[in-house]
Amino acid sequence: MPVQARAVSNDSEAGATAGMAATLTGLDEAEAQSRLAQHGPNAVQEKRSRGILDIVRGILREPMFLLLLAAAGLYLVLGDIGEGLFMVAGAIVTIGLVVLQEARSERALAALRELAEPFARVIRGGTERRIPVRDLVPGDLVLVGEGERLPADGVLIAGDALTVDESALTGESVPVSKRPSADQVTDGGDPEPGGDDTPYLFAGTLNVRGQGMVHIVRTGASTRLGRIGASLAAIEDEPTLLQKTTGTLIAKLGILALGFCAIVVVAYGVLRGDWVGGALSGITLAIALLPEEFPMVLAIFMALGAFRLARDKVLVRRAAVIETLGAATFLCVDKTGTLTENRMVLTTMWRDGALRDLIDGPMLPERDRQTLRIAMRASAVRPVDPMDRAVHELGGRLPPEPGGAVAPLRTYPLRPELLAFIQVWPDQDGGVLYAAKGAPEAIFRLCRMSGDELAAMDRVVAGLASRGLRVLGAASRREERDCTTAPEDLTFTFEGLLGFADPVRADVPQAVAEANRAGITVAMITGDYPATASEIARQAGIDTTAGVLTGKEMAELDPESLRERVRRIRVFARIMPEQKLALVEALKANGAVVAMTGDGVNDAPALEAAHIGIAMGQRGTDVAREAADIVLLDDRFASIIGGVRLGRRIFANLRKALTYVTAIHVPIAGLALLPIILGLPPILYPMHVILLELVIDPVCSLVFEGEPSERHTMEKPPRPATESLFGASQIAFGFLQGAIVLAAVFGLYVWSLNTGVGENQARASAFVALVLGNLVLAFADAAEPGTPFFDRRRLAFWGIGAGAALIVAAALYVPVLADVLRMSPPTPHWLGIAAAAAVLAGGWFGFVRRFRGR
Repeated sequence: MPVQARAVSNDSEAGATAGMAATLTGLDEAEAQSRLAQHGPNAVQEKRSRGILDIVRGILREPMFLLLLAAAGLYLVLGDIGEGLFMVAGAIVTIGLVVLQEARSERALAALRELAEPFARVIRGGTERRIPVRDLVPGDLVLVGEGERLPADGVLIAGDALTVDESALTGESVPVSKRPSADQVTDGGDPEPGGDDTPYLFAGTLNVRGQGMVHIVRTGASTRLGRIGASLAAIEDEPTLLQKTTGTLIAKLGILALGFCAIVVVAYGVLRGDWVGGALSGITLAIALLPEEFPMVLAIFMALGAFRLARDKVLVRRAAVIETLGAATFLCVDKTGTLTENRMVLTTMWRDGALRDLIDGPMLPERDRQTLRIAMRASAVRPVDPMDRAVHELGGRLPPEPGGAVAPLRTYPLRPELLAFIQVWPDQDGGVLYAAKGAPEAIFRLCRMSGDELAAMDRVVAGLASRGLRVLGAASRREERDCTTAPEDLTFTFEGLLGFADPVRADVPQAVAEANRAGITVAMITGDYPATASEIARQAGIDTTAGVLTGKEMAELDPESLRERVRRIRVFARIMPEQKLALVEALKANGAVVAMTGDGVNDAPALEAAHIGIAMGQRGTDVAREAADIVLLDDRFASIIGGVRLGRRIFANLRKALTYVTAIHVPIAGLALLPIILGLPPILYPMHVILLELVIDPVCSLVFEGEPSERHTMEKPPRPATESLFGASQIAFGFLQGAIVLAAVFGLYVWSLNTGVGENQARASAFVALVLGNLVLAFADAAEPGTPFFDRRRLAFWGIGAGAALIVAAALYVPVLADVLRMSPPTPHWLGIAAAAAVLAGGWFGFVRRFRGR
């Protein structure tokens, strides 16, 4: 069904129930609030957010913390109370840092859940309102339309016959029909789902077709869905592919760490006769080898990344799509409401060969008033659709018709075979009036126009469309008595054409230009006339040089021909929603990574098939939102481009963070292992590793996550779809960076020992070089060349750096800590050498990036 026609269809969702809404006022607000307090929110049992205790329990099950506790216990058993207490304190501080960061992620997820909360249209106090579903109460009157999920259990009391998919409750895949209750039943006891031709509706089921008014009977835990809510809440979220890959990597490294731990313990005990020292060294090495930051970094980046996207009006329903956003190469967007403002203004009317400008124009003559009145009769009484609102806004200036009916007798919604919306009204002389409004070709068909008339009217429509107007036709038919005749069996009288202006959003041309610079091809899909589509695309900055492909032409193409056409064409007009799926498949066959927007029930297959399905949050159906990966909260095209920009930033920063985590574990593990192999005094003990963790954890999550986008991120082509976030090349580069830091720090340690420096001073110099090298490496990996050194967006980094400096200073110059850590202050000479070695070893990559940038 074309976009133009579907927009009219949305009117029926509110319009079909307009008459009954006029007589049913629903609850007043005070009564609704009283019932909400009595019955509670309309929500099934939800998955409980992780509290502080849950987070702590999860952390204590991590292998690294188990190893830390084992090391602390070993120190305490051996009688070294100071070192044991230091280990315990360090473990508590480390746990506290992780808890703070994970709690931040939980708050972000909670905020996302609030943004994703569904809404319902209710009649309260005689007016239609849009409220959160959780605020519904028994007794509410809810308007439901095609493609919407039922928000609570209730009884259909008016409207069309509904076709409802109740498979969520019954397991039956065949939808069942629902008919309004003949006697206005408001409570049918406790009916079972699955009944045909009953008025009973149930929460969580999907309205496939029709529209009506539902009297809510049960909400929340009392609904059929609520009774099984506990089992739904118990279902765990499926981990993403990246999380599974990372978990496998950590498991393998864990086995490797335990193996090395055993080897070190045995080697230390056999070669040196020091089994206790061997146990401590083995635990130190195991802690150093475990990249336990990986899952935490992934969780924090995904949660905070999704929250950042939501602040840009892009709600992510599936976390894995964040990784895909940066690879998008082809963006297919609807016209109305996405590229345009969805703010229709009736600007032009054509009738009997005369074109009239309605903006600040003279008073309409009587024949033009007749056209406008018919258009109003073919629009929703309570208009929701922008075109219906535009008709009512202009029609409201006309003198009221005497004795006009308040509601239509019948409504004939849009169908694929007849793209016109028709309402039947009682006429003043006892007969009935059929009022039709819809796609011009459908109206011409109802009017049984001849070939010559059609050719002439097509030229008029094309002229209006070339001005960027959306064109609808209007027609009428009067019958002396109501015989419930199908509209297509009647011959209508043509009443004229209506031209609606829907201006392109002001930010669209700039966003399209930004997408083009980023290597993303933008295509427009609409149900409008080709001339309208071409003009709007031109205003938006979309390439129109290859012309327009219509739905009719597309239907005549075989898959191979369609693949060839979509390589060049960027404007698609008169497209049926089901044809979007064929477009997605053709683009994917050409190797494109496709993002597709949609808002209707029939858009769901295309949204599912696209790499990135994007649903409209304001005007989209529940079906479209459930099928999509992303929901636009404001329906704006610029939000999509903003999401791509932010997706690229998240991807780049996450990759940098994971590379940094890999890099920094190399020198820690090497400094724990090499002295044992070479017979040198140990450099790192478990308490040193704890201090290093206090630096690494905040740096890799807070600093990298908050780093701004690269300056030219939207001037680069999309990354290849086959390129993984964290693969062999990133692991290899991380090992290279870590090996250079390891070589510098270990070389410094050996050099200082060979020059007669004491063991504690040499260890202190190496520790200073390692901490500073970590920080310099983090800055070099994260910072974008050309940004100010003290950019205000790097407050987290400088705060962590200042904290690390204080910790190292205390470890060197506070005697109690220095004794526990087995370090003594190095001379200024060796501190200078350590600083120079750290800057060169950790910062070489930054120097290379800066040089290449220039």
